[in-house]
Amino acid sequence: MAGLPRSGSTLLSSILNQNPRFYSGPSSPVLGAMFSLEENFTSNELYTGYPKPDQVKELIGSVPHHFYSDVQKPVVFDKNRAWTARVPYIEHYIGQQAKIIVPVRRVDEILASILTMIHRNPFEEGQPRINFVDEQLVKTNIPINDVNRCLYLLNGGGIVYESLNAVLEGFNQKVRDRMHFVDYNDLVDDPEKTMSGIYNFLDEEPYEHKFKKLTNDHRENDLQTYGLSDMHEVRSKLKKTSISPSSVLPEEIIDLYQKNKASLEFWNPTEVVSIKPKISAPLTQDNTVFLNRKVTDIN
Repeated sequence: MAGLPRSGSTLLSSILNQNPRFYSGPSSPVLGAMFSLEENFTSNELYTGYPKPDQVKELIGSVPHHFYSDVQKPVVFDKNRAWTARVPYIEHYIGQQAKIIVPVRRVDEILASILTMIHRNPFEEGQPRINFVDEQLVKTNIPINDVNRCLYLLNGGGIVYESLNAVLEGFNQKVRDRMHFVDYNDLVDDPEKTMSGIYNFLDEEPYEHKFKKLTNDHRENDLQTYGLSDMHEVRSKLKKTSISPSSVLPEEIIDLYQKNKASLEFWNPTEVVSIKPKISAPLTQDNTVFLNRKVTDIN
């Protein structure tokens, strides 16, 4: 599972976990570990002097199996937003055809959701850290306000930028057929149809899911990891409670979104060509190119 933040991946995992065949946990370090192992060998002069590619392939491919050795389920969903950019890691190292579920959502709704979450989680003395967005603004000596928060998220290093770029990387690698897009609003408005589409994509037998009394059984320590205590909270009943982005986002960000909507939400067109959009109001002075940077890994 990859996709965009605040697009229902935790909610979807909670639903998938009702199926006794499935395990879908929180974001995992598996892809990062595989990437680091590959880097270690390919950049190590001792290895280049006496390479053992078959053994290295087996070692890297074994990472997900070892990481999930405690999970006794036939189907495991590993969650990392960079998977769409790393399809070869699945097909070359793990040795099976990639099937990536990609939760998506209108970008203005994503920004509004993140801002709303920040607003309801003000920093208090004694907390292990401030929220991950403001933390970066502080480190770069940028004033903390909602405009700068959104611009940080939309530029290089921001989680919205990186997630969009990872999906676009998959498009540019021509592996769109390995992805199944799940729109957050479709999941909330018509969960039965949405889940049926997922099962068809996975070639799994249908399962009758319930959409009440939902729980997240694999909670991360959100406050410690993100500085936001309820980042992966799942409401017991499936319904949309978020308010309109126009009542949350600054006018400057709404205008920016409207001007770039087609490029930001590039998965919507029937046919997608190589897209090189650019944010018109970058956060910093380096005129950061949007969706045009090589992805390594995203935590």
